[in-house]
Amino acid sequence: MRAALELAKQGCGKVDPNPLVGAILVKDGKVIGKGFHQKYGGLHAERNALAD
Repeated sequence: MRAALELAKQGCGKVDPNPLVGAILVKDGKVIGKGFHQKYGGLHAERNALAD
């Protein structure tokens, strides 16, 4: 959760009025994807994590 919150901070000043969001995909204890909401109107954090 902490890692997702840190990722979310990268969207600061770019996604308003949307919230800051970070996403981490984990499988069998291993991180397999990361993403954050990068800009207003852009892909959501979860979609960016899937593309990672």
